[in-house]
Amino acid sequence: MPQGRTRRAALATATCALAVTGAMVLTGCSENPDAGTNGVGKLSADQIQAKTRAAAQTAPAVRLSGTVVTSGRTYTLDMQLKAEGGTGSVTSEGATFRLLRVGKQLYLKADADFWNHAGGSGGTAGKLDGKYVKVPQGDPAYKKFSGFTDKDLLLDGLLTLHGKLAADGHHDQSGTPTIRITGDSGSGGTLDVSLKGTPYPLRLERGGSAGTLRFSDWGKDFAVTDPAKSETVDYGRQLPTS
Repeated sequence: MPQGRTRRAALATATCALAVTGAMVLTGCSENPDAGTNGVGKLSADQIQAKTRAAAQTAPAVRLSGTVVTSGRTYTLDMQLKAEGGTGSVTSEGATFRLLRVGKQLYLKADADFWNHAGGSGGTAGKLDGKYVKVPQGDPAYKKFSGFTDKDLLLDGLLTLHGKLAADGHHDQSGTPTIRITGDSGSGGTLDVSLKGTPYPLRLERGGSAGTLRFSDWGKDFAVTDPAKSETVDYGRQLPTS
């Protein structure tokens, strides 16, 4: 065979081999979305839920934001939570207030408009305006709002999908690869679990259109301390209904 033809044949063979090799590499990447992940994506949906619940329970702190619908009322939350307490804001029906729990002591901070809307008199609302109001443990408001500051209680209720669990493929949350699991094809809730590092939950859609929440700052500590006495009011009796 002439030398020129030999070179052309050799080049064609090499090019073909390179193309095949490249195709194999690309195919391998596309067929293995769990490569380089924490491996949770290979587990069953029940195992994934158990793993992410355990991760959430052992994490020292978390931030959650989004909406929760309960008893027909929508609450927009932006809360930081840990075992010792929690702090953040809650908005409902156009009114925003802050919650702070230090140990068992719960404080509620809002402006005069909030307290007027809650049924307080003009004078009372003025005294409570912008102050951290101590909420007695026996007050209905304590039971109503302290749950928003209780990490274990809140996450235990939120991270349980209802119905038959199933995996719903690989997804992405703000650049982080996730594995999604659903309860009863989504009617019982949808949860995205991180495939990077610890399998923390990153996004939850509650079943029955009961809200959507995002989880972030897992393990990031923050301070919860009692406010200064000059910023605190002890209401002394049942708070106005809010």
